[in-house]
Amino acid sequence: MKSTFQIYNSLAREKQVFVSMAPGQVRMYVCGMTVYDFCHLGHARVMVVFDLLKRWLRALGYTVTYVRNITDIDDKIIRRALENGESIRELTDRFIAAMHEDADALGVERPDHEPRATEYVAEMQSMIQSLMDKRLAYRDESGDVNFSVRAFPQYGRLSGKSVDELRAGERVGVSGTKNDPLDFVLWKSAKADEPADAKWASAFGEGRPGWHIECSAMSCKLLGNDFDIHGGGADLQFPHHENEIAQSVGANGGEFARHWMHNGFVRVVTDGKDEKMSKSLGNFFTIRDILRVYDPEVIRFFILRAQYRSPLTYSEAHLQDAKAALGRLYKAVGDVQPVADIDWNLDFETRFALAMNDDLNTPVAAAVLFDMANEVNREADLALAARLKALAQLLGLLGRTGEAFLKASVGEQAVLGEADIEALIAQRAQAKAEKNFAKADDIRKSLLDQGVALEDVRGGPTQWRRV
Repeated sequence: MKSTFQIYNSLAREKQVFVSMAPGQVRMYVCGMTVYDFCHLGHARVMVVFDLLKRWLRALGYTVTYVRNITDIDDKIIRRALENGESIRELTDRFIAAMHEDADALGVERPDHEPRATEYVAEMQSMIQSLMDKRLAYRDESGDVNFSVRAFPQYGRLSGKSVDELRAGERVGVSGTKNDPLDFVLWKSAKADEPADAKWASAFGEGRPGWHIECSAMSCKLLGNDFDIHGGGADLQFPHHENEIAQSVGANGGEFARHWMHNGFVRVVTDGKDEKMSKSLGNFFTIRDILRVYDPEVIRFFILRAQYRSPLTYSEAHLQDAKAALGRLYKAVGDVQPVADIDWNLDFETRFALAMNDDLNTPVAAAVLFDMANEVNREADLALAARLKALAQLLGLLGRTGEAFLKASVGEQAVLGEADIEALIAQRAQAKAEKNFAKADDIRKSLLDQGVALEDVRGGPTQWRRV
């Protein structure tokens, strides 16, 4: 199946058959989080999408080295630490721990390497010095070291625009000490009011690295100067990823990353308006906000129901639909164990692989799972249920029994515990035995009002699930 896997390469602006640089091996870098606050749904999408990519590459037989960095020094981090009266390390440690809790809840496996920017400052300084030696960077009057965009002829390849086009669209005010407004900072000169833990000694004066150089230094150190895949959110394509290419190729030569992948934006429907999710609009949701109401696997499934390059629209209706749909899959598989080895020559498996090999087309792959579930329910085919579960687990889904999912309590909605529910079911059974059907109906309605649906099974005990 390896030979048919296609991914959309943002650099080429087309889908391409994926060919790794070293046979059987994939080296992948993804821009991670800036840790000064809790992760939001946009972060969740990045984590889930590239976790999925790593899982599928391994299913295809590749050995994958996955690096996702942590930005633990920048202006926002310094400002938040000063506001809180804590050290930068105390702040970032706290939010890294929170990030891991959120990622673990969503079934996101830890990257093979998770470098913190502050641990690679020496590598950043070395790369900056190389760029200065090659006259691709200069120190300005303020003491900052900047990359000279016009000295790098390939600049604009990823965005698909020339330097002059980018310059014409430049609307952000920039320092008058730069040679060109598009030039970007590699090393920020230390300011008197910045804390000591935000400063490093260097050949270009005391200061700290700029954001863009962090990812170049960490990716090249851990994966080599050239590697297979570089990923991140669509908002990073320009200028962050464009700048990464310029400084990495400028310093080291080569091609840096062969394939560039970008997941789409998250949009939010509030008060009838469909808008891009952003902090500036005040319409963003942290992962923790959503976990108070929805099972984490529902959130993961909600993310995967959209193809990764498409917009992902957040709404209560879409999450409720994802919850109901995932429940249907869990009802189909029940408590069966997944098959140990997937036979990719079988019909459903072949269709699933075709979808995943088409640029991770998860909506089509999910449709295959529902076709399998329908046949499982129609034929009571436990062997097919085991095959369904194995495929779903490649997406990080259906890792529990059906009963465990359907009865799982979720955050603030878990009003009733299992013992309370079972007691009320017993009271309802007693009322029915006494032909007090009005009381039995009242108990059913009371449970439903508290998020518990009952299902009477002929000849068996009443089943229940949370809704």
